[in-house]
Amino acid sequence: MKFKSINTVVILGIISLVSILVVQLTWIRKTIDIQRTSIAIQEKEDSLNQKQFSKDVHVALRNVLRDVYKEKGDSSDFTDVVKQVRSNYFVVDINEEINPYKLETLLYYLETLLTREFYSQTIHQDFQYGIYDCFRDSIVFGNLIKYDKVSGYVHAKDSLGNATSEKLSWKQDGHYFTVIFPNVKFNSTIETPDLISPWMYVIIIGILIFLFFGYTISIMLRQKRLSEIKNDFINNMTHELKTPISTIALSSEMILRDDNSNDKEKILRYVSIIHKENKRLENQVERVLNVAKLDQEKITLKKSLVNFHSLIEEAKENFTLNQLEKDGDIDLQLNAENSEINVDVVHITNVMYNLLDNAIKYCDVSPKIKVSTKNLNNGLWIEIQDNGIGIKKEDIKLIFDKFYRVPTGNLHNVKGFGLGLFYVKLIIEEHHGKIEVKSKPGEGTTFSIWLPANE
Repeated sequence: MKFKSINTVVILGIISLVSILVVQLTWIRKTIDIQRTSIAIQEKEDSLNQKQFSKDVHVALRNVLRDVYKEKGDSSDFTDVVKQVRSNYFVVDINEEINPYKLETLLYYLETLLTREFYSQTIHQDFQYGIYDCFRDSIVFGNLIKYDKVSGYVHAKDSLGNATSEKLSWKQDGHYFTVIFPNVKFNSTIETPDLISPWMYVIIIGILIFLFFGYTISIMLRQKRLSEIKNDFINNMTHELKTPISTIALSSEMILRDDNSNDKEKILRYVSIIHKENKRLENQVERVLNVAKLDQEKITLKKSLVNFHSLIEEAKENFTLNQLEKDGDIDLQLNAENSEINVDVVHITNVMYNLLDNAIKYCDVSPKIKVSTKNLNNGLWIEIQDNGIGIKKEDIKLIFDKFYRVPTGNLHNVKGFGLGLFYVKLIIEEHHGKIEVKSKPGEGTTFSIWLPANE
């Protein structure tokens, strides 16, 4: 996928996400406005209902008290005799003493008056009444009266008992009766629903969408990088295979010429070139196939006790004879006191050869390589430091990826398929070790390997 296409997808994705969030925010804002309007209307209705209920109860209780006094021929003023303690609790003062022996009769009479007046004022609520007995300093409760649409007011089997007397402070210098409506609960303000939850919903959905979008973009970028690596690998492989094929073709053509038929020495030289290049071609193909096999199947290590210092010295001798230039040098600083370690000799030798080969190939001047060892964290620590061209910071985290090579454009001055460091890391991790790399462009690179000691 081209970078331009990715930019288009990102822009369209952002526009889509913003559109979704705008719609969600608009919807939530409208919902909140509707909720607030409904709450305001409900509060107003409750306020009106509460005022009407309070007014009706005041009228009914004043009428009850007027009827009580009418029997006794008293025409007192009943303006402030009814007091509302709570939204559902009312107290009515009685300006005369109550004979405690006639209390039960008065309760029955009061119940009759209350029932009649509540019918008259259309107060269809359960209620319980009581009369304050100043001689005993307590409330004497009457029956709990329940309202039924069919039967009207009837006595209930249960009762509120003294539930209300515990919550009120009774005065001791007068007589009064009380009425409580247990099912009437008016609040001064309605509890507002939690308006944060819709915003939390949008935030959570937004986070999930952005995470999904970010993950999708990361996959696209990864696929783009893999595509670039694949193209680079194909270019490198084409170049690496084309060189020996061209050499073989040229040598074959020279042998077929008539003027070389009598020159056996020249023919042998061409045959030797063909054999060498064919071997090189075979090794390159085999390397790709082996790494593919390693990636698909679990590696079986054949471990044995090895003196790692001896392995390093052999590698130095091999590179000094075959690959180092005249001024090149490999400096060994083998400081580990215990260099014997249990490893797969073949694979670990290949690891060392790969790292030394890279140190030589990626060097514009005479290679100066330092290999040092030490014992660290119950294991062996090996460092391979070179004076090569170095690696950029953005490439360091990718050099161990399969087929990855630092981009060089159309320049193929360094041979390889990008499989060496992938193989190195694979083998080190199979040995339960770790590998680190530090590098600065123009100053060289240091590979550090840690392998655990023998069990």
